[in-house]
Amino acid sequence: MKKTLFLTVAAMLLAGSLATAKESVLIDFTQLDADTCADENGNPQQNSRTVMDYSVAAGATFTGDQKNLMKTSLALPQWEVVLNSSAKNPVSVALSQVVAAPVKESADVPFAGKNVMGVRVMFPTWTNNANARIVPAFDIPAYEPLADADENGKRQQPTDEQKGKYLFEDGYGVVRNVGTIKSISCTTMGMNFPHALYVLLKDADGVERRYLMGDLYFDGWKTLVWNNPDYISDVRTREIRVYPIYPRGIPYAKFTGFQVCRDANHIGSDFIGYFKDVKVIYDLAVLTSDRDIDDEDLWGIIGKKERDRQNGEMTRFGNKQVNRYLEKSKMATEAEFTSSLNADSDSNAQSTDQAK
Repeated sequence: MKKTLFLTVAAMLLAGSLATAKESVLIDFTQLDADTCADENGNPQQNSRTVMDYSVAAGATFTGDQKNLMKTSLALPQWEVVLNSSAKNPVSVALSQVVAAPVKESADVPFAGKNVMGVRVMFPTWTNNANARIVPAFDIPAYEPLADADENGKRQQPTDEQKGKYLFEDGYGVVRNVGTIKSISCTTMGMNFPHALYVLLKDADGVERRYLMGDLYFDGWKTLVWNNPDYISDVRTREIRVYPIYPRGIPYAKFTGFQVCRDANHIGSDFIGYFKDVKVIYDLAVLTSDRDIDDEDLWGIIGKKERDRQNGEMTRFGNKQVNRYLEKSKMATEAEFTSSLNADSDSNAQSTDQAK
């Protein structure tokens, strides 16, 4: 029987011989192609691994057909560009968007032929500091159980192999067992824009932090790296705090988006960017040790905490998406007015050229 030993995020290790740093892919945008939930034209709209059904938060007034449409995912076109007040206007909101950007098969990169995240942001041309956040359509759940989805995006029951695992791990936005973060990297294509790029992460306490990756003033693919200036490599100089072994939740890091900041003195108008992935190098937060009593089987405290967190995340996510669904349903769909005249009538006005 195995249980866990929890230490502080600042210093998770008891001895130098146990010091372990691990590299993990936090999010890989080449995995987020739309491959399920086809529209009336047969074009997939959602990503099967990350599709979420938010009809569970809808009221009883919705029909079954309406609830079947209440799905979203981390498919690249579902991501959003959120502008700050200095950059927000009707034109910039309408034109700022995220798309799936195909990389040429002939490109000299390992992900040639795949789709990466493509971003367009319309920054103001006047001298104002402005920024844009590129965020998923929903706050990525940290405790959503891993299970397959069918062609309609309906989540199936977890298999025996999937039990105990979570949906958004393995490059879909969440890395678990994260202690002190040592480094963060982002693979991006620069387009000679002088804007600053930040990576946004949220921890298990719900605290969001941003990490400056550098500017985008270069041309071509590049891996930008943030190194923790406060990371202590020598365990002998770390402050060691020992906390109770049980019960504490396993710390994690969650991707909440990018932030692109444009200085007032820099060029405005369109910004174009491409992003492939975000990786982290971190200390392990949990050391595994053999114990004589299976604490979790006896008390179930961690399991209850995780279920409560998962239910809270789904409720917040669902309410937001239902409101968006209602707003979309109320939008005008007509592209032009219906004519009050007969289409082929000789009484209709003729253009000047036709009259001649």
